[in-house]
Amino acid sequence: MIALIRRLLDFSGTQRKKLILSFVFSLLDSVFEMLPILAILTVLTGILGTISGASMPRETIWISLGIMVVSILGRILCSSLSAARRTLGSFAFCAEKRLEIGEKLKRAPMGYFSQNRLGDITAAATTTLGDIESNAVMVLERVAGGFLHALVIGLWLLFYQWHIGALMFAGLAVSLLVYTLQQRAGKRLSPRRQAAQADLVTAVLEYVQGMGVVKAFGLGESANRTVDQAIGESAKANIRLESVFSSLTAVYQTVFKLAKAAILVIAPYLLAGGEITPVKCLLLLVSSFLIYSSVELVGSMASVARVIEASLDRMYAVLNIPALDEGGREIAPERLDIELRNVSFAYGENEVIHDVSFSIPQGTSCAIVGPSGSGKTTLCSLIARFWDVQEGQVLLGGYDVREYTCDSLLRHFSIVFQKVYLFEDTIENNIKFGCPQATHEQVVEAAKKACCHDFILTLPKGYDTVVDEGGSSLSGGERQRISIARAILKDAPIVILDEATASVDPENEAELQKAIGALTRGKTLLMIAHRLNTVREAHQILVLDGGRIVQRGAHEELMGQEGMYRRFVTLREQALGWRLKKA
Repeated sequence: MIALIRRLLDFSGTQRKKLILSFVFSLLDSVFEMLPILAILTVLTGILGTISGASMPRETIWISLGIMVVSILGRILCSSLSAARRTLGSFAFCAEKRLEIGEKLKRAPMGYFSQNRLGDITAAATTTLGDIESNAVMVLERVAGGFLHALVIGLWLLFYQWHIGALMFAGLAVSLLVYTLQQRAGKRLSPRRQAAQADLVTAVLEYVQGMGVVKAFGLGESANRTVDQAIGESAKANIRLESVFSSLTAVYQTVFKLAKAAILVIAPYLLAGGEITPVKCLLLLVSSFLIYSSVELVGSMASVARVIEASLDRMYAVLNIPALDEGGREIAPERLDIELRNVSFAYGENEVIHDVSFSIPQGTSCAIVGPSGSGKTTLCSLIARFWDVQEGQVLLGGYDVREYTCDSLLRHFSIVFQKVYLFEDTIENNIKFGCPQATHEQVVEAAKKACCHDFILTLPKGYDTVVDEGGSSLSGGERQRISIARAILKDAPIVILDEATASVDPENEAELQKAIGALTRGKTLLMIAHRLNTVREAHQILVLDGGRIVQRGAHEELMGQEGMYRRFVTLREQALGWRLKKA
């Protein structure tokens, strides 16, 4: 328990002081909770005094009342202060952790997202942190406060009547043994519950995001089975955890019932033997119902405490994401030449880039062509440092990209990939994503250059229209043009285009090519393209096959060579000239 409290305080970061104060006020609340025993002792002394013929002193009534008032006011004050710091501290440090996760994810290598499912990451930032946010401090206060409350009363009983104090501590010792068994059971079962929870989130996300494929191929029943299995496993994990803890909790509470029954027997026995006075006997009988009141609740909290510990394990795993820019620094190079030296890269065991070297001088354009799976997009990702190379170097302005911080590196890039993602926000905010301080007029100008201004005006609220998550309410071509407008607005010195015109309507392609020409004039351009009118204007063309550069040069130079590029151009020209003939 002490280890868990220490972990929670370490996890709370800047809110540590609030949580410590919450514990302190909770402990004081336990002290005020004990005061009614003194009030009972005062009244019982006065009552028993009347048996011998003495009158009840009025001071007894007022002293008892004063003790109760102090107890009530003290508990109200301490519980309020504890709850305020507990609640504010919990929400504040969980908010900080969510922001920290966001910052970590921005700097994580793309491989992290491949190796860790979306459901795991989503569960960590939502349900896992939600468990900590809602229950952690309160449960620990109940558990720690319960045992502290019992400890303080036990020490008082040892001085007041050592037989009963020893019996009380014996019951507490047995309860701690049962509590330890509960924690061991939780350590064994809670990870399964957390894993089942993450699997459930993953299954539901996959089912919703893949609904189009499910419907198109009539896979409703098989897809449902996956979700049903995840729900079933989550239910089994929770039921298993609760059933084990319910049994142990029953044993835990039985210990206290037996201890209280023993006090009810031993106190009169001590009175009969003349070892205690009637006042002591009555007070001990009344106290037997109070001494375990707080610690009895601990048993029902044990399962939640173990879940919190498992939640902390999961959060530390997420927060230990490797950062790409650890040790990076802010760099502002004099030139922005791009160079790859003997670069090799693999996804796991599958090497997709093999000993690639080339350079792109500042202000020039480079086109990368090749069959699907040849490594074109991977090369662009390595230059922008979405991945780190296993061998070789990627240099920007003469500096290895690993020397930059992520922000100082990506500041130089505007990137338009083939797979466009738009956020569930207005069209204007999606375009302003790369340049939040841009004015509406600048957004409109960028949209016009990207050939999307006209269709935006046809939307219900124009630039204030909110798109669905991922941009699903727009067509592929519309999303592509908005992403190009976003890149135009950022106005970075290096532009990477990964099939940026692939989803654009033919009637808009000519205008868009002019816009891209205006965007890239005087800038460094790296593009992946299959369209000939895009490729032929590049200063240099790299032909990639199987992760290796098999040809390089300008369009006219490559057309004069026998090789993949000329075959590629010939096939494209034949495809463009293809017509249906009448029978």
